[in-house]
Amino acid sequence: MLNDSSTLTTSELIDLWLHGKSKNTQQSYSRLTHSFLTHIGNKPLREVTLMDLQTWETTLSGSDNSKRTAVGAIKSLFSFAKQLGVISANMGILVKSPKVKNRLAERILTEEEVKRVMNASVVPRDRAIIRLLYFAGLRVSELCELKWRDLKPRKDGGQITVFGKGEKTRVVLIGTGIWHEIQGLRGKAKKDDPVFVSGKGGHLCRSMVFHIVRNAANRAGLESNVSPHWLRHSHASHSLDRGAPIHLLQKTLGHSSVVITEMYLHARPTESSSLYLPDEDEWIPPNLES
Repeated sequence: MLNDSSTLTTSELIDLWLHGKSKNTQQSYSRLTHSFLTHIGNKPLREVTLMDLQTWETTLSGSDNSKRTAVGAIKSLFSFAKQLGVISANMGILVKSPKVKNRLAERILTEEEVKRVMNASVVPRDRAIIRLLYFAGLRVSELCELKWRDLKPRKDGGQITVFGKGEKTRVVLIGTGIWHEIQGLRGKAKKDDPVFVSGKGGHLCRSMVFHIVRNAANRAGLESNVSPHWLRHSHASHSLDRGAPIHLLQKTLGHSSVVITEMYLHARPTESSSLYLPDEDEWIPPNLES
């Protein structure tokens, strides 16, 4: 039986709040919460004032996205505390999350750029990682956690059972080429061994996958700070460009709502009112024409 909420310590409250969240979210939120509690002198949440929250927010550094994540984490903690009755008023709702520019369009590679990144990797394992991130649209954490038991043959290709965000399981089909490429890495690995192995023999870590993708992108001559998630974005955009139904894409990517998937339609629209205007050359003043 759970403790009476009025007797919960801040540490116990945080453990309850983080329960069930992904490992990456737990690590990120734990770090942000520790920073926040240190700033306010580790006072109980019921004693935190709006000024405490606003003063803490002014100390945040980094990108607008990182600030938004930090504010979102603390707002979530306060909402959870209110639901449990630990606090009588949720001061977090009065704190506004920083607004950020949607930069999704900048993180979608062209098909030619994706090919260049793939071809820039000469190590078979690294090339397979890049190709699978793109062709299966996987999140980096999903790729890192794959075991051989998650891969099954399907006609000439295969299928991958993915345990993804929100603790949801989905199945993704992959084609013949990438299927045989991955199978070529198996060797004598058993069904519970990781598909992509680290130098120590365990699952490859997220940071190493970031390193692999970034190095390949640099060798391919791309100037942007390309990450594994860019390949997932590119999968989504290219699939829609080639006529994939949006609900099928939602299912493949593991989005909780088709509204999330629709952001790719807005990032690279096929229609715009600007295309209906006269050609810009028609508006050049006569005295500027050569």
